[in-house]
Amino acid sequence: MASTNIEQRLQALEQDVAELKQQLETSPSPTEPWWRSISGIFANDAAYEEAMRLGREWREKENARSLPKKRKTRKKPKNVRS
Repeated sequence: MASTNIEQRLQALEQDVAELKQQLETSPSPTEPWWRSISGIFANDAAYEEAMRLGREWREKENARSLPKKRKTRKKPKNVRS
């Protein structure tokens, strides 16, 4: 790649970074966390409830698959003389 091409790309990137820094400096800081603005937007949403149910079922199946299988052990009969 020619050095002039790299220099042009670097200059464009530096300009973009300077613009982003300027936007950050001039934008007002949020008064509340971002998650508060979206909290509760899925309330009473059937599609969301279905997605959560399917995810829960999948996680339960995956957890069951990853657990070691229990071995069946024979219990010794009580009151048996040796």
